Amino acid sequence: MAKASKRARANQAKVVPGKTLPLDEAVKGLKAAANAKFDETIEIAMNLGVDPRHSDQNVRGVVALPHGSGKSARVAVFAKGAKAEEATKAGADLVGADDLAERITAGEMNFERVIATPDMMPVVGRLGKVLGPRGLMPNPKLGTVTMDVAGAIRAAKAGQVQFRAEKAGIVHAGIGKASFSASALADNVRAFVEAIAKARPSGAKGIYIQKVAISSTMGPGFALDLGGLPIGGGGRTTE
Repeated sequence: MAKASKRARANQAKVVPGKTLPLDEAVKGLKAAANAKFDETIEIAMNLGVDPRHSDQNVRGVVALPHGSGKSARVAVFAKGAKAEEATKAGADLVGADDLAERITAGEMNFERVIATPDMMPVVGRLGKVLGPRGLMPNPKLGTVTMDVAGAIRAAKAGQVQFRAEKAGIVHAGIGKASFSASALADNVRAFVEAIAKARPSGAKGIYIQKVAISSTMGPGFALDLGGLPIGGGGRTTE
């Protein structure tokens, strides 16, 4: 096993195992530990009391972070005619129809969001085995199957974040950069947690939000005290 670097050991020493922290204190520690030579991404991970294998326990949605994610997504748009022109003017990185589908099938995957007009879904549907596993299939509930392609592109470029619970019931996402102010990061954490709380599925029983932790790309994780988060009545507030 590779020996941890001096920087990694110093950062890990800032975390007390099993201890949860108020959000503001955790963000302060997080920023102090984000001392790599690049602007680290700040990530959030939430353990939920759901089993996504059951259709009534799926957790999926989208949230517009108040301060953005610090990343402008590359966007592919399936559209024709006037809507294709609208997408190009709005800043889409890839625009097309059958030709775009062929490029994706051939392996061109340099994008993080796919948007489609409703009439293009038969074309996009053929890419299900390619886009589905990557969480890129357009979905009306996520606002990515729409006639307002310009609005969807602007939202994606502004740092709108999609979320989806994995098999183990864990949701994770990038919610900012280490260069963000502490207050901006705290605002983004609250907005993300609130979105997850509101997305509680009908089949979720018992404790819904079980654990929340934040970390930077190269730093340790800081577990949050759920008592100060906007989780409604669905989370564990005591250890």
